[in-house]
Amino acid sequence: MTSVGGWHPPSVAWRITSIALVVGLAAVYSVASISDLVTNRILGTQLNQVTEVFPADETRPPETVGSAASAQNLLLLGSDSWNAVNGTLENVSGQRSDTIMVLHIPADRKNIYVMSILRDSWIILPGREPEKVNAALSFGGVPLAVQSVESLIGTRIDHVALVDYAGFAGLADAVGGIDIDNPTAFSSTATGHYYPAGAQHLDGTETLAFAREWAALPDGDFERVRNQQLVMKAVLGKAMTRETLVDPVRIAALLGAVKEYVAVDDGLDLPYLTGLARELRGIRAHDFTFFTAPTTGIGTSADGQSIVNLDWDKLAEVQRAFQTDTLDGYQPVFQTMQ
Repeated sequence: MTSVGGWHPPSVAWRITSIALVVGLAAVYSVASISDLVTNRILGTQLNQVTEVFPADETRPPETVGSAASAQNLLLLGSDSWNAVNGTLENVSGQRSDTIMVLHIPADRKNIYVMSILRDSWIILPGREPEKVNAALSFGGVPLAVQSVESLIGTRIDHVALVDYAGFAGLADAVGGIDIDNPTAFSSTATGHYYPAGAQHLDGTETLAFAREWAALPDGDFERVRNQQLVMKAVLGKAMTRETLVDPVRIAALLGAVKEYVAVDDGLDLPYLTGLARELRGIRAHDFTFFTAPTTGIGTSADGQSIVNLDWDKLAEVQRAFQTDTLDGYQPVFQTMQ
């Protein structure tokens, strides 16, 4: 399954999702005790935390019941500018989230589903006028971002992670670079590096420029997001191999490359990650399914903004799938700017 992206200005930098960070961190806990020793030494007792994450309980969807109750939904909010603007991920007030993704872990723990919500998606923010979904963070902080996403998926978010993407170049280098199969040849407008079509190996710097590019691509930002998913799958493929997971030196490098760029709610702590990882012990990169909240393409708002129009009829199918833990039956379609 392939996701799509919104139309963003060229100054918007790397948008590789934070899944490799959060799930990759969880994955290393599924190794033997030598890995536990390394991770405890690297991370200490907890990850960086952000407070006041969830909205008032009465504003949220009802809690899931029945067999779907043990499924988990993690909201991942990412940007490449938070650290530069605020100096810390613990204070993102007034900022917009460049990447919004929901990671769904089903009750049977056999797969992981990742839904992108395009940052320019036009919605009615809870308690406000229509606006792009990424504005929720600016207007109401993380709680309004959570409330807005919950209104789209029709069920509750269990945990939240904030990610500054400055750590991803180091992450790619920490796994020894990545191998991709590039569908479209292009030259980076940022670095001039040429990426031929076909198989190639990228180091961290090359990965960063590859994932940032949109201007040189026929399908613009939509194609850039597809390229970012190529990178994501490649990073997951390297980070979640047994060769990496049993090597304490590689694990230490991986965790050291990303720890300072992640902040989580106080429930997404080491005990939670450790328990989750034991349940996900058999998960590998091919068990991830990527898709995007359905859209009808780009458009223009009444006040002249370039926006992405959500497909509300198809979104109702997505909501039912989240609510009933049946995302394995949802079939998204390939989308472009048109």
